[in-house]
Parts: sequence; structure tokens; C-alpha cells
Amino acid sequence: MSRVAIIGCGIVGAAIAYELSLVPNLEITVIDSHEPAQGSTQAALGVLMGIISHKVKGRLWRLREQSIRRYQTLIPELEAIAPISFNRQGILMLCLDGEDMAQWENRAATRRTQGWQLDVLEPQEVRRRYPQLGEVEIVGAVHSPQDGQVDPVVLTRTLVRAAQGNGVRFRFGERVERINSIETESLKRCDRLEMTGGNLEVDWLVMAAGLGSTPLTAELESPVEIRPVLGQAVQLRLPNPMGKGDRQPVITGDDVHIVPSQGGDYSATDYWVGATVEFTGEGDPMEGDPALLQQVLQRAIAFCPDLARGEIVRTWSGLRPRPEGQPAPIIGPLAGFKNVLLATGHYRNGVLLAPGTALEIRRAIAGS
Repeated sequence: MSRVAIIGCGIVGAAIAYELSLVPNLEITVIDSHEPAQGSTQAALGVLMGIISHKVKGRLWRLREQSIRRYQTLIPELEAIAPISFNRQGILMLCLDGEDMAQWENRAATRRTQGWQLDVLEPQEVRRRYPQLGEVEIVGAVHSPQDGQVDPVVLTRTLVRAAQGNGVRFRFGERVERINSIETESLKRCDRLEMTGGNLEVDWLVMAAGLGSTPLTAELESPVEIRPVLGQAVQLRLPNPMGKGDRQPVITGDDVHIVPSQGGDYSATDYWVGATVEFTGEGDPMEGDPALLQQVLQRAIAFCPDLARGEIVRTWSGLRPRPEGQPAPIIGPLAGFKNVLLATGHYRNGVLLAPGTALEIRRAIAGS
């Protein structure tokens, strides 16, 4: 029975815990100083831009593809336990002036060879299908029916519940005070975690702690630098739903997302709008700039004028973990260690890439 410890219970840590719980002969413990989905996860919009991504090959495309493919089976598995707010209406990406639609046609052809679908739409067809759009100038749009959106907090909590049902232990409200490691002939090996609630012997350690991964790796003298990037979003409540029938996809354009907050239900009247991308210097306070959030909101209203009638229900912000000096995310062994795995630094794609990340960690530990 191999003992696996996972530090961090955001969407990535919870997905890893659940995926490993499907493997026999693993004793899995998840540690977090907070309740689940309290870090970057609670501020994410949960937009799954996988197939509609510009990536067509390489590591980042494979990770997106296996994540979307796993979502197709994962959501039904979890819906057997509890309702999941999952938007099955896809993603509609608006293409603004200057966009090369020929490139989108080529990308759609590539996706067909990969077994996926992208629909490239002329402006008049876009407006016929989606009357919620305003008069903003577009040269077309791309609809990805396989992509979508999921409520990240609901998903994380359901993953925790499912993993618990499979025997995973969760130790919330506890901190890792020290990671003990021993020297071997080649690489170091982590063998014990000293925590506020008692020690834990481990055979594998998975760091899925987002921004918390930096001090953890520094303690092991193999530091991985991850810096915070702030994002803000706003929730609006309209008197009536936008659109017609059941066509309430996620609408995105110019790096602004408009998200029906009830899983794409045609009767939804609440919408999330976001998100800003705010960098700060080292040591600067991480406080959102209200002017930047207002810019995002006004851009969203330009796309869908009905949003101007919405009442602001709440605004929120969160910090995304962005690796310094290397691409996001960081998945794989920690340098110098044979049994410490990193699953961190997902930046803006934690919800999208959580299932694929979990499969990568499962293969590293269980080989399948």
C-alpha cells in the first residue's frame, strides 16, 4: 500500500485526489490549511477553452485535449453523486476587426483530423443564432461545442466528496510545518511530513499548492518561483435571460468572458463577467484596480447590451499562480527528488487543465 500525500485542495489537488482514488492499493491523504476551493479556485470563472485554443500540437495541446476528453466522462461520474453546474452550450469566440478568419478555417480543418469540431461562422449567422449580441463590429465567430464552463467551487467540493467516498482522507485546517527528506544514492527522497496535527509518513508527495508551492519547494532547497497575478470579476443579475431558446454559451472576445452562471440554462438571469489580468511588482499590495474591472464590464456590455440592465450582485478577485521563468503549468518531478511531484503554477488554466494534470500524476505514481 503506497502512501500518497497531496498538499493543496483547490481544483487541481481535488482532481488528483479523486483520480488517484480510482487506483487500487494507494493510501491517499490531502492536506490544506483551509477548506477546499479557498484559493485561486474560488475566484475562477471555470471557462474550459480547450478545443478552441490556438494550440494545435505539443505538450500544452495534449494537456488541453486530454482534459476536455476526461471532462466528458468525469462530469457524468460526479453527477451520480451531486448536481454539477456544467455549461454544455459550448464557447462562442467573437472575432473582431483584424482577426484572420482563414487561420480559423485552417484550425477547424486541423481539429477535424484530431476528432474535434469547430464551427466558423459568418457575421450574419452569428447574429441570427445569438440575438443577445449588440452592434459591436465582428468579422465572424467560432463556436466550439465540446468546450464549456463549470462552476469551479461546486466541482471541487464534489470531487472531494467523491474522493472521500473512495477512501481518501482530508486533513483541513492543518499546516505542513516541515518536510523531512533523506539522502539516497542518487536523488533525495521525502519520507515524512511534520504537521500541526501530527506526522504523516509518505511514499509519494504531490505539491498542488499553487502560490504555496514556492515556500514548500524552497524548504526542500529546490525552489520553484511562482508569482501572483490578480484577476477580478463581477456577477450581474438581469431581469430576463439573454438570448433565445437554449443558446446561452459562454461568450468570449478581446479576453473578456460572459458566463451564464447556471450552467448554460436558457432561463439563467445571472452572468459572471471577467476577468482582469493585473501584474504588480514584487512587494506591491495585491489589490484590484476598480478602473480595470470597469473596462472589462464596459467591453462585455458592448458585446451584449442587455448586461447594462444588470444589477451588480457582487465583485470578487483572486490570485493566480504564474511560474517565473518557465511555462505554465509545472507538472512533473521536483528537481533532486525521486518521489516529489509538482502539479502547480497553472496560471489562468487551473480549472481547464485539472483533469489532465490529475491523469499525468496518476501515470507518474501508478503507471496507468
